[in-house]
Amino acid sequence: MSKESSFVPKGLYPFKTKLIITISLIVVLGFYLLSSIKTESFIVHFFVKIPNVFGLIGDFFPPDWGYVNQVWPKLFETIHIAIIATTVAVIISIPFSLLTANNVTTNSWIYQGMRMILNIIRTIPDIILAVVFVGLFGIGAFSGIIALIIFAVGILVKLMSEVIETIDMNPTEAIRASGGNGLQTISFAIVPQVLPQFISFSLYVFEINIRASLVLGLVGAGGIGQLLNTQINFMNYPAVSTIIIIVFAVVVVIDIISGKLREGLV
Repeated sequence: MSKESSFVPKGLYPFKTKLIITISLIVVLGFYLLSSIKTESFIVHFFVKIPNVFGLIGDFFPPDWGYVNQVWPKLFETIHIAIIATTVAVIISIPFSLLTANNVTTNSWIYQGMRMILNIIRTIPDIILAVVFVGLFGIGAFSGIIALIIFAVGILVKLMSEVIETIDMNPTEAIRASGGNGLQTISFAIVPQVLPQFISFSLYVFEINIRASLVLGLVGAGGIGQLLNTQINFMNYPAVSTIIIIVFAVVVVIDIISGKLREGLV
């Protein structure tokens, strides 16, 4: 029997790869243990406190269905906040997306400046934006709308600029060579290539804004989150359960509709 036919591989991966994987796992586990010790938080605590979780869940049931009539106005306010914020953010993000795409904006100062501004916007959590605008404009839906507009612009511009940077530039060059101006180049060469993705991303951001508006309401930025925060403070857990169930159902419906629309567009 030849050596080639009797060769038995020692494993799927070479020794060097196994060594790197082993060292990486040891390092990760080491950081995990160090972080757990420093924060005094171990995963075992979750299993120890499970009886408390069941006790808290018991406080939420049965839901107070008589509270439903008070939920609808705030729920519709939340949806209106998300619609307004998404619409304005979509309009604002169109020129910003072009200015932050390096194959469209050839001026490096404008490109780098816009990228820096958008990076700063994305680093600020939506809840912080809401706190700031509640302090500036007071408690209510307007503060939440402004916070969500800025939050949504940061997401949309990031997604769309990356899509624009991957488009085929041949139609753009052809229109420019035939004497087309900048607006014609954008309208006939760039927009047709990115429009389906842009609509898809806009629907996705609308879903995000629905969820984010619930959280922003906790700091007084209007919507059903504000109502939810009030009931939590009063420890009216059956009413809280009613709010959560209704919100969950609405979010699921919106997700399904948005998903179907995106499937038809992309």
